[in-house]
Amino acid sequence: MDTGLSLKLGLEFDNLEDAWKFWVNYGGSKGFGVRKHYPSKNKKDGCITSYIYVCCKEGMRKPDKRDFKTNNPRPETRTGCATRMKVKRVGERYRVVDFIDDHNHPLHPPETVHLLPCQRKITDCQAYDLEMAEQAGIQQKASFDLMSKYTGGRENLGYTREDAKNYLNSKRRRDMAYGEAGILLQYFQQQLIDNPSFFHAYQMDLEEQITNIFWADARMLFDYHCFGDVILLDTTYCTNGDHRPLAIFSGFNHYRGGVIFGAALLYDETIESFKWLFQTFLQAHNQKNPQTIFTDQETKP
Repeated sequence: MDTGLSLKLGLEFDNLEDAWKFWVNYGGSKGFGVRKHYPSKNKKDGCITSYIYVCCKEGMRKPDKRDFKTNNPRPETRTGCATRMKVKRVGERYRVVDFIDDHNHPLHPPETVHLLPCQRKITDCQAYDLEMAEQAGIQQKASFDLMSKYTGGRENLGYTREDAKNYLNSKRRRDMAYGEAGILLQYFQQQLIDNPSFFHAYQMDLEEQITNIFWADARMLFDYHCFGDVILLDTTYCTNGDHRPLAIFSGFNHYRGGVIFGAALLYDETIESFKWLFQTFLQAHNQKNPQTIFTDQETKP
């Protein structure tokens, strides 16, 4: 499984990043995983003068004082492998000054090299494809199988299904923190701080994505308690680029002025979404049922 990479003493790199990339590719071509060991720094200016890169099975795991509490300890994966490459700064470049090729463990065949952590990476193009597939409603397994066929097999894809799942989950967390959903949830949290009577709820799908959101502030809760015998549910509002329906529960006070009893952003207008919406609405209002409900013509309960 040699891809033509040649490692010998005196080989030079422009920087440490190039040296690390070479070591990763070299390990992949030979069938072993790699990791960084430790750098040596100049005490005066803190610059790295040398770096050692090793096999992923270098050394042995240190004893853990908590081991006696562990019912199913992790298996030992290190074997004390001595294989390593040391680069030293010479001028503005880094030169290989030490290389040991002495594995004491079996190497991986080409069919399994792609499973090594150091060989797995989702490129920008692959990340874009994963995001587009998810937005199109394609299941993660189907998306992964399709992309594997495009590349001629899973071993050529460069990442595993678990990597794809972790990437999409991380993206959702980033979107939750900084995207529209994150801003909305931050607003809800602030409302709870300002007024503990504020109510909000959201529904998530099997892939932990937010689908439906409902909220009602203290004024809405009080108005429903007083004037909630007759309510109107209107979902004709579409306020965002995704054309997601904004559902408004409204009514009239004793001055015939309009009042709001609650609001929701829905993913769609399916039976499941409306079932969740009505259950959540009653939960917000202490299970008080209205006597009459009027709905717009577009609603499909």
